[in-house]
Amino acid sequence: MAAQTNTNTNKENSKSVGKFLKETKGELKKVHWPNKKELTKYTGVVLTTCLLMTILVWAVDSGIGFLLKLILNR
Repeated sequence: MAAQTNTNTNKENSKSVGKFLKETKGELKKVHWPNKKELTKYTGVVLTTCLLMTILVWAVDSGIGFLLKLILNR
């Protein structure tokens, strides 16, 4: 079996990098960036969700720990 060789030159690579950056810039122009009011609201939602999930994980962990103590002390 013959080994495959990479025929891309540095010039071709730099063109592809330039094309990639140009396309990326175009895509970022399509993004809906939130205003300050939306950003504050979304941040509140994320922090509230994190707090609730933390409490849920703590409660489940404490419950499992309590049950294991009951089982192991028999």
